[in-house]
Amino acid sequence: MIKFEVENSSGTIENIEVPEGINLSLMEVLKGSDYPILATCGGMALCATCRIEVISGAENLPDPQDDELDILDTLPDASPQTRLSCQLKIGTNLNGMKFKLLES
Repeated sequence: MIKFEVENSSGTIENIEVPEGINLSLMEVLKGSDYPILATCGGMALCATCRIEVISGAENLPDPQDDELDILDTLPDASPQTRLSCQLKIGTNLNGMKFKLLES
């Protein structure tokens, strides 16, 4: 199992467990777990309504690709820890990571 933590906008932290080998993005897992992720563009890295902050474990993630960087560059409040959850595939690299949901 892949285990990570998610902090919602009210500060509540929950543990999420997903099986290894699923072909989903973090956005899809968060939406499926009833988190208020809008994901207006459906995961195409066009809207930033699925953005999150990586609290710990950022070194385990691949660098953002051009599509993600283009959208992140348009956000006035984006930090180096801001990522689009639609662009993060579920894998063992997420094990032990901590994420915070950001307001859309």
